[in-house]
Amino acid sequence: MDSTLLIVIAGIVGIAGGFLIAKLLERSNIFNLLKNAKQEAATIIKDANVDAENIKKDKILQAKEKFIELKSEHEQVILGRDKKIAEVEKRVRDKESQVSSELSRAKKVNDDFEAKTSELSARISNLDRKQSELDKMHQSQLEKLEAISGLSADEAKEQLVQGLRNEAKTLAMSHIQDTIEEAKLTAHQEAKKIIINTIQRIGTEEAVENCVSVFNIESDDVKGRIIGREGRNIRALEAATGVEIIVDDTPEAIILSCFDPVRREIARLALHKLVTDGRIHPARIEEVVAKTAKQIDDEIIDVGKRTVIDLGIHGLHPELIKVVGRMKYRSSYGQNLLQHSREVSKLCGLMAAELGLNVKLAKRAGLLHDIGKVPDTESDLPHALLGMQWAEKYGEKEEVCNAIGAHHDEIEMKYLLSPIVQVCDAISGARPGARRQVLDSYIQRLKDLEEIAFGFNGVKNAYAIQAGRELRVIVESDKVTDDNAASLSFDISQKIQTEMTYPGQVKVTVIRETRAVNIAK
Repeated sequence: MDSTLLIVIAGIVGIAGGFLIAKLLERSNIFNLLKNAKQEAATIIKDANVDAENIKKDKILQAKEKFIELKSEHEQVILGRDKKIAEVEKRVRDKESQVSSELSRAKKVNDDFEAKTSELSARISNLDRKQSELDKMHQSQLEKLEAISGLSADEAKEQLVQGLRNEAKTLAMSHIQDTIEEAKLTAHQEAKKIIINTIQRIGTEEAVENCVSVFNIESDDVKGRIIGREGRNIRALEAATGVEIIVDDTPEAIILSCFDPVRREIARLALHKLVTDGRIHPARIEEVVAKTAKQIDDEIIDVGKRTVIDLGIHGLHPELIKVVGRMKYRSSYGQNLLQHSREVSKLCGLMAAELGLNVKLAKRAGLLHDIGKVPDTESDLPHALLGMQWAEKYGEKEEVCNAIGAHHDEIEMKYLLSPIVQVCDAISGARPGARRQVLDSYIQRLKDLEEIAFGFNGVKNAYAIQAGRELRVIVESDKVTDDNAASLSFDISQKIQTEMTYPGQVKVTVIRETRAVNIAK
């Protein structure tokens, strides 16, 4: 028991001694660590002091440099201000010197002005004194003159003015008369010169107008095909076109006779298509003639467009372009209407240029002056007024409309363009060979023949053929019977005999046929 206790005690003592020894060793290490830390702190403080001293020295140097720099800048600013102050002082001194000189000069001018003012005042007073003396002398002279002449001053003045007025009036009238005579002579000479120059500068052609066209064929064998069995083809062609087709012994030629150039051209083109195609029969003939008529309408528009382009006319209404194209197939006293209108347009342009007027407007009026001669329907108005109405309807200028309506004196001329168009129309129509009265009256007679036939009910078409010796009338079968056709032929012939004057005789042929047409589908 005691030994065990001793062992326990010895163990406790050993543990306590070990713990104590460990504590002592730990304290010894801490002490060393503290010592080392103090040494390191002292070293760090020493290094920090050295660095702080170095930094302090650097900052002091930087501050000195900055101070020197600021001092230099301040000195420069001070120098600049001093320089500006010096310049301002110099300018002030110069201004003071200039003001002083100006003041002295103004004082001198003022002194001179006062001297001259006093001098002028003296002169004015002297002039007033002399003027009053002169007025007194003048009044005295007037009184003496009035006593000598027995007239007052106002009466003498009135007589003098009246005498001068009469003398001036006489001289003025003489001068005006001389001026008028000279102007008349000069104007007459200038007008002659302008007209002669205009005529000389325009190229003209002789009027060539006829009522027949020659259709050339390759061989005479074609003539038989054109005539057809028992003449049915040629009759169908004449009925469809209203043109007399003459097939005679003339080699390789067929004559197309009609007073209307449009019909004649349709027949010529249709015949050309039929011969080229080779199929010639009544149904084909009617089809080709209808297509050719449409083609002629298109060609009329093309002719109108080419004409206005050639003449340099722009902005013309499409309907007026059509009218211009139709002029190609119309004539006036044997003169082709389109050729005549183009000629008048060029003449108007030349004359307007000579007179310093609007050339384009003059050409426009010259081209359109005879559009009333190609109406779609008959009208009782003169062609000049009808053309003027068309021009107004399609938006032409007032100058152009007046020139169209006044070129035959139906209305008053309001613009200088109107007499120019009238003169140029006369120049184009009056030149030798331009017109033929006989042809125009002949064509009018043929038109009158057709118009008489159209005046009867049931007439579909009417064609004057064989130079007016025959009137071929085509009637509608549902409106005119066979018996009525005979009486209609007689009535038309009687009306022609009563209302018209013509050489020889006129044969009236009324054609009536019934067609039954069906289409197989």
